[in-house]
Amino acid sequence: GLRIDPYFSAGKLVWFLEHVEGVRALAEQGHVAFGTIDSWLIWNLTQGAEHVIEASNASRTMLMNLQQQSWDEELLELFNIPVSVLPKIISSDCYVADTASGLLGANIPITGILGDQQSALFGQSCFEVGSAKNTYGTGCFMLFNTGHNIQLSQNKLLSTLAWQAQGQTTYALEGSVFMAGAVVQWLRDGLGIIQKSSDVEKLAHQVEHSDGVVLVPAFTGLGAPHWDSEARALLCGMSRGTTKAHIARAALESIAFQVSDVLSAMQSDIAHPLKELRVDGGASSNDMLMQFQADILNVPVLRPKMLEATAWGAAAMAGLKAGVFSNLDEISQSWQLDRAFEPKMQNDEKEMHLAKWQNALKRAKSDL
Repeated sequence: GLRIDPYFSAGKLVWFLEHVEGVRALAEQGHVAFGTIDSWLIWNLTQGAEHVIEASNASRTMLMNLQQQSWDEELLELFNIPVSVLPKIISSDCYVADTASGLLGANIPITGILGDQQSALFGQSCFEVGSAKNTYGTGCFMLFNTGHNIQLSQNKLLSTLAWQAQGQTTYALEGSVFMAGAVVQWLRDGLGIIQKSSDVEKLAHQVEHSDGVVLVPAFTGLGAPHWDSEARALLCGMSRGTTKAHIARAALESIAFQVSDVLSAMQSDIAHPLKELRVDGGASSNDMLMQFQADILNVPVLRPKMLEATAWGAAAMAGLKAGVFSNLDEISQSWQLDRAFEPKMQNDEKEMHLAKWQNALKRAKSDL
């Protein structure tokens, strides 16, 4: 379900095996242990007693068979990776072990592990098929729950294992946007039109609209669903009357437009229409951005009181195994709404905004 990309683990492991002297030989002898960050943490917390990897993390290595939830022999042969270096795949709510004696002052059971964005999906209580969350950090990460069936995307999205809990496996579609909070950082550090990131909303509020100014923040290319590494950033639609407030507003709108592109791709892949979008991450505290996001998506955007959904998701998974929660319904009851942003924009105005975005996007893309 992944694109071939050095972002994922397999390519990095192959590089180590082929370019670091002696590693291949040691691997063949069973003296090399590979893993993602959860593997490393558990190895150290148990002082080398456990070499494991949680299923959602394993699904991001490019080496896992999503259907069988095991290491894929064909992929291992293709990448020439000995299975002996790989950790045992475990469920998200697995009791792994207690932490090593004397390490933390008490023997603490390790009972919950999740990948970053999968944990945010779990923390947002997106347990039903068709529920989705979007995390607004440096970039954006939208995950859409596809239930117990793998949905292979026809629109350049990633298929991933969301979690394994209580004997069942849940899958998701994911779309990654490179530039979200990073756009605001560019306004601050690159253009110098704001002193701190939190100033952007106040500046953007100085104008009622962007007056036709559109920013395509392809500073490092475009992520999902375009995947155009050669695309370049574009700021267009300016006139003599354009001010820094217009540019600030266009910057915030660009984040929402990119999320709209991801959701459009998801809706093309999945028959379940999105009823609401749950949001988290630093930029989700920006009311202007959240309202514009609701308007452009034409669905309610729900911001919870707990914005650190990733940390909460891992804690909730651990609590599920430890008996703090009996089931997913009890976890859902702990989710609390801070504010709901309802769509207010007229459809013709929304379509006008999207048309201008698509026109600018086309100009920013490479010819690849």
